[in-house]
Amino acid sequence: MAGVCPASAIAGTVMTVLVTGANRGIGLEMVKQLQSRGMDVIGTARKPGEAAELKATGARVEQLDVTDADSLAALARRLDGVKIDMLINNAGIGGHTAASFAETDFTQLDKTFAVNTLGPMRVTQALLPHLRRGEQKTVIQISSRMGSIEGNEGGYYGYRASKTALNMMNSSLALELGEQGFTCVVVHPGWVQTDMGGAGADITPEVSVKGLLDVFAGLGPGDNGKFYDYQGKKIPW
Repeated sequence: MAGVCPASAIAGTVMTVLVTGANRGIGLEMVKQLQSRGMDVIGTARKPGEAAELKATGARVEQLDVTDADSLAALARRLDGVKIDMLINNAGIGGHTAASFAETDFTQLDKTFAVNTLGPMRVTQALLPHLRRGEQKTVIQISSRMGSIEGNEGGYYGYRASKTALNMMNSSLALELGEQGFTCVVVHPGWVQTDMGGAGADITPEVSVKGLLDVFAGLGPGDNGKFYDYQGKKIPW
């Protein structure tokens, strides 16, 4: 990956990072580790009143439902004048995980796409003015290797497809915004021990997030549009 200066400070300014879905799991751990690296962090939650652990970090906490246009517009208004150097679109759901096509529930599929695919793009669009004010202009989509067409092992129709679609949306975004100095990437956090990943997953949130943040710190223009895992390895599309 193309290297840039360590992300805690640029030209004497503190980096501002916004993390969606920050009330638990990977998102919550990201808030903690980003703060430990000296960054200003904004964490969002659908129900901030129930996000006690997130509030306890001392980060700025904002309400956001990534599927709700009014919620997105309200967030953008509350952040008026705030620069965002890095947006981490972490909010997501396991959603539709039917093993066979015959079991596919298209109502659940709609919800999965609304959160996992359209949600990150809605957030990015709403916060573009804030990102344009930032120095880093970095957009991170938390995807999954399960969205890799080449690596498809079958099953999980809705979840896989929602992440594949997110990857393609980001690829187009990278082509458009790259000319404006943006770096837009998708990343696989690993199989992580969270409510979604389950207790039998490979790695802890702490390990996943440390790896991801190390990857983010090394991103540069040459990484725009790429797909990496939490160790910085390229994943096939």
